[in-house]
Amino acid sequence: MLWHVTSFLLGQVLALLLGWNLSETGHEESGALIAALLGAYAWLLINLLRGAQLLRWLRLGAQQPVKLGHGLWAQAAERMRRLMRARERLQAQSEIRLRGFLDAFQDSPYGIVLLDDQDRIEWVNQTASAHFGLDPMRDKLQHLSNLVRDPAFTAYFSAHDYRRELRMTGNPAPGTKLLRLSVHLHSYGERRSLLLSRDITAVEQTEAMRRDFVANVSHEIRTPLTVLTGFVETMQTLPLDESERQHYLELMAQQSQRMQSLVKDLLMLSQIEGSPPPTTQEWVPVQKILTQCEQDAQNLSLVLWQREHNLHVDAGGNAQIAGVSAELYSAMFNLIGNAIRYTPIKQHIDVTWRLLADGSAVFAVKDTGAGIAPEHIPRLTERFYRVDRSRSRETGGTGLGLAIVKHVAQRHGAELRIESIPGKGSTFSITFPAQRVRLGSVGN
Repeated sequence: MLWHVTSFLLGQVLALLLGWNLSETGHEESGALIAALLGAYAWLLINLLRGAQLLRWLRLGAQQPVKLGHGLWAQAAERMRRLMRARERLQAQSEIRLRGFLDAFQDSPYGIVLLDDQDRIEWVNQTASAHFGLDPMRDKLQHLSNLVRDPAFTAYFSAHDYRRELRMTGNPAPGTKLLRLSVHLHSYGERRSLLLSRDITAVEQTEAMRRDFVANVSHEIRTPLTVLTGFVETMQTLPLDESERQHYLELMAQQSQRMQSLVKDLLMLSQIEGSPPPTTQEWVPVQKILTQCEQDAQNLSLVLWQREHNLHVDAGGNAQIAGVSAELYSAMFNLIGNAIRYTPIKQHIDVTWRLLADGSAVFAVKDTGAGIAPEHIPRLTERFYRVDRSRSRETGGTGLGLAIVKHVAQRHGAELRIESIPGKGSTFSITFPAQRVRLGSVGN
């Protein structure tokens, strides 16, 4: 500003001196005045031109540097240049932060849809695209209610009462499995909305399994309790001779044993699911487990069939498994026990342990019983699933044995396989990975 005033005054002084010297004698004062006015006009014109140059520079986006010399316009241009650079830096930082937020939203396990004040889609992440079958580019600025046509969602969306979540079926792309979603809308800003979606398919399946499990446990326990209660009332109210009393007591003992087996299997399942995975530090001799399984299996055969089965056990050398001894015994004995229960006494059962070339090992139980129809095999490891419910209860089965086998196998990194041909028999096998199998003596 000081330079601007100084340049004007210097110009006026120079114009006065020049006008004074060039004027005719006797007209020096009028000549100096005219020169001063011309100098003022010239100074004003120069400043107007610089101002116009500055405005043109701003109108073109201030991309290229502008030369305005010194003075007020040069200072104004410099100040503007600094302000624009600061604004550009702030804008670049804001864009980086925005990209960071969008990247985080993009990687979120939740579906996220941003809606404008007219409920049109502004942005959608990949998870939401999978949940609702949306295309981030094609569906941009489309009304969400036109794309998600589920009646429950339409009612929820139009009610504008977003205090609760909505559970609905998703609308994934053709050829993909249906999803169950939890959807929640949130209002923000000036009538804008944020839609969050979460895949709850597994949660609802777990809830359904829990309800079925509780219902099945209640049913399995209620049945023997009802029988026991009936026998107790009979013995309390009716005069019975010794043979009748003994018969009722035997039936009561069977029902008690059935409940005890059910509770034992439930505790085993609870222990397996609630404990950490087994390490590879504890090594269990296979021969020791199979010897115990063979003894218990023949005892079970005597209880169920009043004679021993034709059971052949081949331990296949001095192998060891890294894992929990009680779990491994439970899995192996459950497979042998099932074969004892469902194989007629005249048929034979083969139990083998075999090392494979890659270092893994297979424990297999093969029977020559009635076999299992193919439609039942995928569901055999479900809790309380039975091919023949009446036959299973007669033989003392709880419906949890194969579920225990599956969990034990998974915890030890093994794989359970079931092969069966109706009328010819079944083979249940567990393949243990090489890192959990080694050769060694029982004393190791």
